[in-house]
Amino acid sequence: MPGLVHVQTTINGDEVNFLCEPRQSLLECLRDVLGMTGSKEGCNDGNCGACTVLFDGRIVDSCLVLGVEAQGKEITTIEGLATPEGLHPIQQAFLENAALQCGICTPGFIVASKGLLDNEPDADEARVRHWLAGNLCRCTGYDKIVRAVLDAGQQMRQ
Repeated sequence: MPGLVHVQTTINGDEVNFLCEPRQSLLECLRDVLGMTGSKEGCNDGNCGACTVLFDGRIVDSCLVLGVEAQGKEITTIEGLATPEGLHPIQQAFLENAALQCGICTPGFIVASKGLLDNEPDADEARVRHWLAGNLCRCTGYDKIVRAVLDAGQQMRQ
């Protein structure tokens, strides 16, 4: 098909090839081309963080990154956190702390939290709140989310 670009990338540890239009966002490629619907479309303009992924270890709003920019990159989405053995400690902490309600923002918060704890395993409450400032939730009020991230950090350090 004319106009499509072939992209080779690594998503959640697996080598992935896909075709996309040059104008398609990474979020559109993940959801519509690859069928990975864990990353949510909230605002589609980079304000809510529902589509947060790790892009070569950095948190990015996948609605603001073009799919073609994924060429040769390593991407981690919410689908890549759990293993056959169980949930990632951050996912488990979100469940145990009731840090989710409707679930639209949850994948973005969890992936952003992973980015923080990968870089700063001893992050304190102020740092967690600062790091997650780009993720919006209309349901929980944030305290349970922050508590979940702090609990997950403690579990991951043990």
